[in-house]
Amino acid sequence: MTARIDGRIAVNAKRVKLVETGLPMKLVLLVVLVFSAVTARAELPPDAKALHVLNRLGFGPAPGDMRRIESMGIENYIQAQLDPESMPLPPKLAAQLDGLDTLHLDPVQLFGKYGPPLPARGEKIDPQAAKDSRRRAHVILEQAAQARLLRAMESPRQLQEVMVDFWFNHFNVFAEKGLDYLWIGAYEEEAIRPHVLGHFRDILGATARHPAMLFYLDNWLNTAPDSPGVHGQFEGLNENYAREIMELHTVSRGYTQQDVVTLAQILTGRGLRLGRFGGDAGDGFFFDRRRHDFSDKMFLGQKIKGRGEAEGEAALDLLAKSPDTARHISYELAQYFVSDQPDPVLVDKLARRFLDTDGNIRAVLDALFHSQQFWDEKNVGNKFKTPYEYVVSAVRASGEDVDNFRPLTGMLQQLGQPLYGCQTPDGYKNTQAAWLSPDSMMRRLNFATALGSGYLPLAAPGQRSEPVDPERLADTLGRQFSLRTSGAVDAAPRMLKPALILGSPEFMRR
Repeated sequence: MTARIDGRIAVNAKRVKLVETGLPMKLVLLVVLVFSAVTARAELPPDAKALHVLNRLGFGPAPGDMRRIESMGIENYIQAQLDPESMPLPPKLAAQLDGLDTLHLDPVQLFGKYGPPLPARGEKIDPQAAKDSRRRAHVILEQAAQARLLRAMESPRQLQEVMVDFWFNHFNVFAEKGLDYLWIGAYEEEAIRPHVLGHFRDILGATARHPAMLFYLDNWLNTAPDSPGVHGQFEGLNENYAREIMELHTVSRGYTQQDVVTLAQILTGRGLRLGRFGGDAGDGFFFDRRRHDFSDKMFLGQKIKGRGEAEGEAALDLLAKSPDTARHISYELAQYFVSDQPDPVLVDKLARRFLDTDGNIRAVLDALFHSQQFWDEKNVGNKFKTPYEYVVSAVRASGEDVDNFRPLTGMLQQLGQPLYGCQTPDGYKNTQAAWLSPDSMMRRLNFATALGSGYLPLAAPGQRSEPVDPERLADTLGRQFSLRTSGAVDAAPRMLKPALILGSPEFMRR
């Protein structure tokens, strides 16, 4: 019988003795080993290039990936990842994604099928009907999370999935803010995923007009105070989105509070049309001229003539082309792919590439992957995995098929990084300081124990996962472990070997 300790899945006590934390004593000692390796990272040999590319352009190796990349060559692998459409999805994955029906509905359809009931004029909403509607809508979040995990674990387009993670955090939306529970899957499918390797202006524009972002940062309420459209909750300027689009999404610096106010004025009237006021399909975006400020404006030193919806597009053009935006995005990419404290020389190089290519993210990444800093030995294996990266990379390395995703989403919740669950607009961090702690290490190692021993219930109901083969797992990871880790694995009972590998200092990093 499988025991549960502190809500976490533990291994059968007859086969592996567990201490109070939910971990075998050898794994508890490994926490100390991982913690002590924070500053004393073992140097990786030159043949670690293949593993480095798999860890940075993707979520780590799956069985056979090391041999595959060595066969095709690192440069060919990089170019294939930069051109994801050149790689067809496996038929099984394509069929699984096709079966997630909420991913194929647009925002208006989602609102109509799963949104709160609209009462007849003059009547109040039935509380029970509203509660039932919210319960039915939970499938949207479940399917969005399943699709994200499926793609990250199974898609050969690994860089595309890494960039979905990157851009979603950059343009973060919290699923539990008001009606955003309806649109979180559509937001990723429509505003993020199609543009992750395209031009920055395209993803900026797509997120700016999506109902999920309009609702999350309140621009759907943004109304010129003296306009004819002032009524009820549409009572005046709302600066939330204007501030965050500059501070987080684009320039990050070089703007004033007056620029925030002016941008809010420019964005007045950009909102939603849903339910009884819309059709049976559509993106949900609506520009309400009655709530817009039509005065001429000065924004970032540039005159923008009052002409309605086009003002917003002109402001987005200015923000996307700003050198400050180029530097901000380049810094974040360098931090994500190279080092928590990226070399300013690399950031400057990427920023120039960004400006020279009109914000072509594919071109910027190409320059990054061929930079000296990306291949510098001190930057190999130096990025501490976020909970999402750890969980996905562990399942990929194990080679396990996943039919039940709840243990994975539950573990992400325990580790502090639930999918679509970041409440603040700055998104989840990707640095060591954000995620390394004794408690998180215990939880990761508990997960490694359950996954490695086959007691993590990832299989379909009525089926049971098999323990991970430690030899196959070591081969998958290229056997690139320190002498200390190799010695600990060699000395351990066979059933503990996978957990020691997945809980090793080397596997905690990418």
